[in-house]
Amino acid sequence: MNFLRKLLFPFAILYGCITGFRNFLYDKGIFKSYSFAIPVIAVGNLSVGGTGKTPQIEYLIRLLSDKYKVSTLSRGYKRKSVGFVLADENATAEILGDEPFQFYKKFPNIQVAVDANRKNGIEQLLLQKNKPDIILLDDAFQHRRVKAGFYILLTTYNDLFTNDFIVPTGNLRESRVGSKRADVIVVTKSPNTLSDSEQIRIKKELKLKNNQQLYFSAIEYDNFVINNEKEIELSQIKDSDKLILAGIAKPESFFEYLKKDNDIVMKFPDHHNFTENDIIDIKNKSKDKIIITTEKDYVRLVDKLNSKALYYLPIKSTFITKGNYFDKTVLSYVV
Repeated sequence: MNFLRKLLFPFAILYGCITGFRNFLYDKGIFKSYSFAIPVIAVGNLSVGGTGKTPQIEYLIRLLSDKYKVSTLSRGYKRKSVGFVLADENATAEILGDEPFQFYKKFPNIQVAVDANRKNGIEQLLLQKNKPDIILLDDAFQHRRVKAGFYILLTTYNDLFTNDFIVPTGNLRESRVGSKRADVIVVTKSPNTLSDSEQIRIKKELKLKNNQQLYFSAIEYDNFVINNEKEIELSQIKDSDKLILAGIAKPESFFEYLKKDNDIVMKFPDHHNFTENDIIDIKNKSKDKIIITTEKDYVRLVDKLNSKALYYLPIKSTFITKGNYFDKTVLSYVV
């Protein structure tokens, strides 16, 4: 695969020229960007998947939803619906996409909407009787038609965008220069033991602008696995035989956290649409074992597998240092 990616280097150069020219047209105002009167926060990345956008959006929901009416707006990747959809009691993962449906189920006090056209999605949200005070744009860093008021760019500790290249040779959706549009850069999935010297080294490597802020976050796993009926303390089952499965980008840390010697691991592509054959295979391999998956996969599997045997392990994004400064920065923008 690495050799093939190297062979595709000319296509990466071509793709980089196309995205670079597009960004140039937006930067110069030749392509129009639309701003809105309410706070709009965009969370995204330069790379393709696996940077922890969902935990970061959930962090912002927890930070803001007690004081403000919050709406999330996502594209709704791989959903079966089209156009603008506002989640209601009839919502499913097929209608919204797995991540928006996860937001809807987890945070009943917010509005969750999907629309590939983010401009139209924002306009539709503002037409609602209970219109939001704040809109969180999920995975919208490259959606230049909307000009958000505040941009949060995510990059993972083990795969910084400075060490990557444009697709198909690498995993970047656009040139590293795009990072300059960010107000805040968060290095996600960092080790909790990250030293001050390592943070300084990474800061130098990222070459921040004077007005950009840098933070480091880690993934915090819950102490319980949960399903629609109950929760079990993880310590009670961690040594039991399990089937662990994930259809997310870069699931290695999830597997590593849970896996014991006799456990079965099943890895699927990100946003995988579980087929009937997949379900049969999972059932055959799990037998009487408990099945643990990610929260995103759970919403797509709960109606297809034995709900009593299927659990998910919740995760949260936590800041290693200066989390209070991050909170103050976001809240000062909102105000």
